[in-house]
Amino acid sequence: MPNAQTELSTETVVVRPAMPTDAAVLVQLIRELAVYEREPLTSVKVTEADVLRDGFGPQQRFECLLVEVGGRPAGFALFFHNYSTWEGRAGLYVEDLYVSEWARSRNIGRRLLGEVAAIAEARGYRRVDLSVLDWNPARGFYERIGMVEMTTWRPYRLKGEALAALAAEARSAAQQSR
Repeated sequence: MPNAQTELSTETVVVRPAMPTDAAVLVQLIRELAVYEREPLTSVKVTEADVLRDGFGPQQRFECLLVEVGGRPAGFALFFHNYSTWEGRAGLYVEDLYVSEWARSRNIGRRLLGEVAAIAEARGYRRVDLSVLDWNPARGFYERIGMVEMTTWRPYRLKGEALAALAAEARSAAQQSR
């Protein structure tokens, strides 16, 4: 009798662009990712409407690949364009790369990231960037496929009250200069 790992290895793996009909699946996978990253589910604000608006609407903000194993959703890679002033070229930034726990250790993450790399190369982009939590064992995976940790570049983020305060400061300065 075959075990679960044997069954998984013989099932068809398909990586494809996500479609509007996948919005609910993407929200569920994002929620799985939050659990994996030890975040409370209340921190996940994204809705199906957000996914539809920003991934498939008139002003597309992101692209997404979905991976299925035997027809069952098993993970995703969500990415968007960035730009390097030094390279003079666009690139891709992978916001999230996630494979469901039941489907890990089958090179699915490698396939997803490989598809992102192929998209970047086909478009003439020179790089793919992403960030990873310092405790995440995926760091070893990224290093094995040739990604380099950018130790001299530190990520910073502006959000919440600090974002609102800085925006208010800019609006006030603009009004004073009129």
